[in-house]
Amino acid sequence: MFHGFNISSSALTAQRFRMDVVSGNMSNADSTRGRVVDGEWEPYRRKMVTMQPNNSSGFKSHLHKAMSGNGEIGQGVKIGRIIEDQTPFRQVYQPGHPDANEDGYVELPNVDPLKEMVDLMSATRSYEANVTAVDAHKNLLLKALEIGR
Repeated sequence: MFHGFNISSSALTAQRFRMDVVSGNMSNADSTRGRVVDGEWEPYRRKMVTMQPNNSSGFKSHLHKAMSGNGEIGQGVKIGRIIEDQTPFRQVYQPGHPDANEDGYVELPNVDPLKEMVDLMSATRSYEANVTAVDAHKNLLLKALEIGR
């Protein structure tokens, strides 16, 4: 009866986490000292979220369950991993910057605000869609209760 709520709530949690990662990327878009690698400061690296189904069965298993009509088909989503974007850092000429190299270039994070805004809009729309699904499921359950009167 509450299976639909469980699926949507897992998606709401995952999309909210995705929004948090995007906001972390945006707040570190100019951080030239993200972490120390081999004794040297490296700029912040853009992080991305991967999601996966809550259950570990593959497509074939889902297809057989759907065709046979037994068992629950979906279990929702969960955060798979947080991966770092391996694109090269931006090079900006700022000879007076404390992190500038011998040629006067500073390595800045590989965070592109446009990409981050697109990711944020995508996560927001997915979040809104799941809120709508929760509302629809709630209304269906209320209508079912009204039939019993």
